[in-house]
Amino acid sequence: MIHVFANSRRNSARIHAGKYCSGFAILLALGASGAASAATLCVNPGGTSGCMSTISAAVSAASAGDTILVGAGTYKEQVTITKSLSLVGASHNSVYLNATGFSNGIFINGMWAAPNAGVADVLVSGFTVKNATYEGILVANATNVSLVDNLVSDNNRALTPGTGVCNGIPAFETNEGQDCGEGIHLIGVDHSFLIHNESTHNSGGILISDETGPTFDNLVKGNNVHDNGYACGITMASHGPATSVVPTARISFGITHNTIANNHSWNNGLLLPGAGAGVGIFAPFPGTTSSGNVVINNELNGNALPGVTMHNHAAAPAPAPAVNLNDNMIVGNHIYDNAADGADAFTPGPTGINVYSVAPIWGTVIAQNVIENEAVDIAFKAPVGQLDVHFNDFRSTGIGIDNLGAATINATDNWWHCAAGPGGSGCSTAAGAGVATTPWLAAPFNP
Repeated sequence: MIHVFANSRRNSARIHAGKYCSGFAILLALGASGAASAATLCVNPGGTSGCMSTISAAVSAASAGDTILVGAGTYKEQVTITKSLSLVGASHNSVYLNATGFSNGIFINGMWAAPNAGVADVLVSGFTVKNATYEGILVANATNVSLVDNLVSDNNRALTPGTGVCNGIPAFETNEGQDCGEGIHLIGVDHSFLIHNESTHNSGGILISDETGPTFDNLVKGNNVHDNGYACGITMASHGPATSVVPTARISFGITHNTIANNHSWNNGLLLPGAGAGVGIFAPFPGTTSSGNVVINNELNGNALPGVTMHNHAAAPAPAPAVNLNDNMIVGNHIYDNAADGADAFTPGPTGINVYSVAPIWGTVIAQNVIENEAVDIAFKAPVGQLDVHFNDFRSTGIGIDNLGAATINATDNWWHCAAGPGGSGCSTAAGAGVATTPWLAAPFNP
């Protein structure tokens, strides 16, 4: 059984609030957990009825634990949050944060003091965030942050159209020169929630990285991520550390134990060849870590790379630090109509899932997925290791599993499109050496 954590009663309340209500009504779900002395401030464009006219002024005036209610209207500003508070817009259909000319629309900034100072217990809900130079919403060095029911669109304005090159990304974002940090970006964040947001028409949709600290135990659930032209819909990518923020000799902090669940990620990466998967998991060079993450019950279709794409591109012999792209789980997803992988991670046609590494890979499980309208349902290439592939429904007559490297694949108990099994008349096939397919299922798996 896969368990999705709930860090506290307050976190649980936030999840349910995101599912059943929006805007000011979220406060009803949170009120019981708030401090009795917390104040409620208000904002509207005219600054009437005792409210402030800018969100930033209300944030500055608020004390830790306060709630800020933001009325309908357009606010031309960047909002920077360095304290615990709830920032609640009436609805993303009526509250617009226009960040034209600003680095970000909303920056939850835990880097404001000595290294890894951190910020905790922040809720942002009910906003449309547009036109930021870099990320629409950036969260750095934080814990227990909830982003619920926001629309983040048309950000990453520093990106040069047609090139995927960003102009002037801040130095602490070490590997985002190709995408301007994407629409929503978590760096050095743990035990946080992205629930029921929409991220569209940015360079990429949601980016989870580790330049300023370890990123772990976050839940990304029920989001719509689509038509982001230059990167993946949802990315978990281990990057080099930002030594200007956290001086250290380490190679990376790591992306671990995050859950990507019940999202719809589609039509990403289409403006630059090979630019974007539905979900990407990357540990690109020695010392980087993207491990123990779960991708479950998502719909992934129409992306410019495979629906789920896992990459490592450089591994050095000892004493260089190892790559850790192990123990990830890809379970229960519906994957279809995606594209082939390219360059060194080449697949021979449109592919549902591609796991590629020049370093060993162990412990990754691919199970109970429905994959259709792909030339290759699952591709795997690694020099050493094993991929465990079980109870999947391969719905095409192409290649169900293609082993392109020297590692092995345990692929028992899958449905190969017909009862005759891999290679049978009208069935999917298994290609490459080292693929164990017996026994197979005589009917599609019904979980």
